[in-house]
Amino acid sequence: MSTSRSHTARGAPLTEALGDAIANWSNDQRTVVILAAEFADSGEWVASGLPSAAHWIAASADIEVCTAREWIRVGRALRDLSLVTKLFDAGALSYSKVRTLTRFVTAANESTLVALAVDVPAGQLGRAIAAWLSRTSEDDELERLQHDQRSVAWRNEPDGMITFTARLPPLAAGQLIARLQTHVMTTRPDAVSGNAWPSLAQQHADALSVLIDGGGSMTTEVVLHVREDGATLDDGSPVPIGAVARIADDAFIRALIHDAKGRPIDASERRRHPTARQKRIVKERDHACVDCGSTVLLEYDHVPDFAESGRTVVDELVLRCAPCHRRRHEHAAA
Repeated sequence: MSTSRSHTARGAPLTEALGDAIANWSNDQRTVVILAAEFADSGEWVASGLPSAAHWIAASADIEVCTAREWIRVGRALRDLSLVTKLFDAGALSYSKVRTLTRFVTAANESTLVALAVDVPAGQLGRAIAAWLSRTSEDDELERLQHDQRSVAWRNEPDGMITFTARLPPLAAGQLIARLQTHVMTTRPDAVSGNAWPSLAQQHADALSVLIDGGGSMTTEVVLHVREDGATLDDGSPVPIGAVARIADDAFIRALIHDAKGRPIDASERRRHPTARQKRIVKERDHACVDCGSTVLLEYDHVPDFAESGRTVVDELVLRCAPCHRRRHEHAAA
């Protein structure tokens, strides 16, 4: 007798089994980070002859030393954060959120950042805290913090590849991302074999290789949105106003004007292809593909089609990623 793939061997739905496993893992994770910090401060690991408590934990748990160090860091930070600890113990804050919070929370801002963390998904917490820092920090203070946190590291992987990890100030990162995306959007990739095409991540890697080799000449544009409450990159990453001011004399700045309600002002014109200004308006309004939510390989789609309307106006343009754009027109032609 066959067993449904949506149930475990005991007959319980996978959603229920997975939910129980996640709850147990969360409880275990809270215990682990607290004990890791206590163990590191106890000195019991010294007798092992290993360089640090993190090395002992890594050897015992068969994990990487960097993971063990993070457990110790989080466990120590929780000692001075009563509200974070309380919600962590109650399961109201996940380990992922606690790990992010403990890098920035102090006694002075704990209640504010915890309230922020409760209201946003874990995957968006980093950007939410970045926006909060941008609103509440002086420009020179924020730039100094970002400058101090810059880093590039790399490690060898088992397959012989090298993995890089880079932490860059937002403006430098925006310039790099713009170059990579421009190369991908303007270069046709070669098929790996038959109908197999390189993934977007692979195309970005190829673009980075071209950039490193110094090959290829391209013009890229970094759009900075300057509003009353500060400046951001196109993806919403906050940029200190001081950094914008310093490049103003040496760079061509694209300005996107917003009305009193924070909406970009219409820049419609009657022509086949949208202007750069129209594109910025539509990008600011839609942010991502209106069909699938993708934020890469975005194109500007006429709705209704240009052949029908004979014009290009902002209200009749939407963002679609290239695959969704192609599928829409293929479906319409069928």
